[in-house]
Amino acid sequence: MRIAIGSDHRGVAARQRLAGLLERLGHEVVDCGSFGEDAVDYPDVAADVARRVADGTAERGILLCCTGVGMAIAANKVSGVRAATCHDEVTAEMSRRHNDLNVLCLAAEMLGADMQEKIVRTWLTTPFDGGRHARRVAKIAALEKACGDGRSLETPATH
Repeated sequence: MRIAIGSDHRGVAARQRLAGLLERLGHEVVDCGSFGEDAVDYPDVAADVARRVADGTAERGILLCCTGVGMAIAANKVSGVRAATCHDEVTAEMSRRHNDLNVLCLAAEMLGADMQEKIVRTWLTTPFDGGRHARRVAKIAALEKACGDGRSLETPATH
């Protein structure tokens, strides 16, 4: 799998370590930086990774910043991206099973290296369940399209 990975300056060390893990697992890694300790704006890195996922040049993306939250917010602005911050193996698994998450956001400074690696491994190996979840993901895509076009989206209430 081709995976784009990026971080702000606070996630450089974690990104480099996780890029190595991805390569050892047999994945092709597209490293989108940042590459030093100088402060960078996380939305720029998030946009780079998210656009690669959205246009298909990467199958999935991983983003790191201090909390992972800013990266998730920024990445979700790119049409076709479903990004979320995962804090444990359960959220990683469920983000794939139910939401077909294509961009994983991680806290570079609030999670230990072992937990980051467990989350990544779980996220990479968990399939999308499809079924009723596919209908819901399609509704997210429709909402994204409608809101992007400046229209409102009305959907019937379903359970």
